[in-house]
Amino acid sequence: MVMVLSTAATPAADGDTGAPPTLQDGYGLTQVGQATGTATNFVITVTTPQVTGEHHIKIILPSGYYADPARRYPVLYWLHGANSDPVKERYSALSKSNSMITVIPDGGARSWYANWLKQNTVLGAQNWENFHIAQVIPFIDANLRTIATKQGRAIAGLSMGGFGAFHYAQNHPHLFGQTASLSGDIDLSVKFMALRLAVVASLVTFKPPVDSDAVFGSPYPVLNADRRWNEVDPSQHVDRFAGTGVSIYVGNGRGKPTEPEFWLEGASKNVAKNMKARGLPYYFVDYGDGSDWGTGCDGGHNTMACREASLRDLIPRLEKAFSTRSR
Repeated sequence: MVMVLSTAATPAADGDTGAPPTLQDGYGLTQVGQATGTATNFVITVTTPQVTGEHHIKIILPSGYYADPARRYPVLYWLHGANSDPVKERYSALSKSNSMITVIPDGGARSWYANWLKQNTVLGAQNWENFHIAQVIPFIDANLRTIATKQGRAIAGLSMGGFGAFHYAQNHPHLFGQTASLSGDIDLSVKFMALRLAVVASLVTFKPPVDSDAVFGSPYPVLNADRRWNEVDPSQHVDRFAGTGVSIYVGNGRGKPTEPEFWLEGASKNVAKNMKARGLPYYFVDYGDGSDWGTGCDGGHNTMACREASLRDLIPRLEKAFSTRSR
């Protein structure tokens, strides 16, 4: 393993009734049906003109949230990977914190956390960045006792969500004090064409299939056709991380090119190299084959034990950053 450390509003409910609190619609979000879960771990369903369909938002509150109605909390926004859903995000590490709120918004099966170039596909409206940044964040701040500042927010994600976390942190540096990628697609430069093609594959193979250029246009570097890929590529814009804490976790896929983690390790190393070249601080963990990164971690992309181990390392670090900067 290689580890590198380089240099709001009125709350919706103040009493724990055992049921999820009542949240008020707003910022373009309309709730559908009843929230499910408990008072501190629940899921709401919303609709928005920005993205066709119904979407889950999972919210995890600290166990002491209702005991001290005057206390406000920092927020971690966790972005899931491809072909997942907030309801499926059951990492135990995400529910252990007693000092921050965790919000897991729907990111779709293959949203790539972007406002799509083509809005006329069979999927309809696909303005995911608008949904998350302009709607979910202010909705959460209006309904829960958050610390609604840059120093009181973090954004992190896995795989597709790792790209989303870095993309949002770079596009909206005023919103997030910390960002983290866990096995993220964080280099979409032509150097890592395999990762560009992984994005394309998710568009044409997931059901229903859509145009391969629907999100970022053509991935091929011919006559600047891939300009949108370069615009959103985290590896080419690390200067935008100035003033933001950056964490990167990745394995090596046991050195097998058929394993996604093999390519993601190279991408992560390239981002770290670019940050070092610009004198920007970052925290980098390459846990290799996972042999000393938690029981059951084998360095593979889809191994839950690796993800849990990374989150168990990340969460306390975020809590420490919040405690020193968000008060």
